[in-house]
Amino acid sequence: MTSLSNLSQLLEGQAMFKLLASAKKLEASGKKIIHFEIGDPSFSSPKKVIDAAKKALDNGKTHYTDSFGVVEFRKAISQYTKYHWGFKPKLSQILVSPANSLIDFSLRCIANPGDEVIFPDPCFPTYSSVAKYTGIKPVYVPLKPENEYRMQPLDIDNAISSKTKAIVINSPHNPTGAVLKKKEVIQIAELARDKGIYLISDEVYSRMLFHSKHYSPSFLDECKERTIVINSMSKIFAMSGWRMGYAIGPEKLIEKMGLLSQTILSCTSEFSQLGAAEALSTSQDFIDKMNAEYKERMYLLVNGLNKISGITCVKPDGAFYIFPQIDQKFGDIKKYCENLLLEEGVCIVPGEFFGSQGKRSVRFSYSATTKDEIILSLEKINNFHERHI
Repeated sequence: MTSLSNLSQLLEGQAMFKLLASAKKLEASGKKIIHFEIGDPSFSSPKKVIDAAKKALDNGKTHYTDSFGVVEFRKAISQYTKYHWGFKPKLSQILVSPANSLIDFSLRCIANPGDEVIFPDPCFPTYSSVAKYTGIKPVYVPLKPENEYRMQPLDIDNAISSKTKAIVINSPHNPTGAVLKKKEVIQIAELARDKGIYLISDEVYSRMLFHSKHYSPSFLDECKERTIVINSMSKIFAMSGWRMGYAIGPEKLIEKMGLLSQTILSCTSEFSQLGAAEALSTSQDFIDKMNAEYKERMYLLVNGLNKISGITCVKPDGAFYIFPQIDQKFGDIKKYCENLLLEEGVCIVPGEFFGSQGKRSVRFSYSATTKDEIILSLEKINNFHERHI
């Protein structure tokens, strides 16, 4: 067989989807599975969003459109940004595309092979996957339980070298649910400015908060010079299947990212964008209702896990993830997760999928589990621990 490219050998993807496939296979065989592996909201997309997309379909909005995003959606993004972030970006600062692809496009347009980019550890796997196949050198800043997994400005400063091209931050954070404090965001933004490097701020969970407020580093330059904000409709508006996100950044960078998007995707569907434009005017009640439910699930899960021998869990402040540590007496974490799935039907993700700092941790996503399922899973995990201690 003819060999594939060297680049193809470096592709990693997201291991959570492989785990989901294994869990689905067990379900197909008749085993009941409680899913904690994928961050997919259990809520339905807002009705007015669905209605707007249906209307667009009825009106024939099924053809190619502007590869940077339809004007109606970009105008809605600009207004939404002004309301929530305090500045109004130009349409030429906005690119519409799935958020996952925007992480890829921004990194590829900023850094050359051999350049360094600073990532949190643990982090969303797409960051590391893009770095690996592009030849970008990842420099990881450890996130520590004693700091509630918040990325610390001093640690970032110590990681910067003459080869650093960008810093990537993510708040609220996947996989830990950590939320950066205002002072930390200001210090990181000023650090990027003073060092003359880009700052990519992944704000996909920016309105999914329990106690804190969200602060964006875009306050410093309004995304005109070095800050790139990446956002998504998937989590905040329960639109994961729509594959709709956007980036706001410096015009020259957005232009190049747009050309990359144009080369690979051509454009995103017009009817989906017109639906998404409606989502940005969704009432706060919709967000509040989701957050209240997620908060109840979070407390139920965190309090329950902390009562189980061999588990230590830091309470998150946003998103819908927790990242508990598992006692060393349980051995290899991958094997732990595999056995928990096979024996008890509880599907969780090994923390090492998110980086070396996660080797003694696991990630739970409570985005789609009911409170009854959480209670049942706690019983199952406790039984599993009692058998294996």
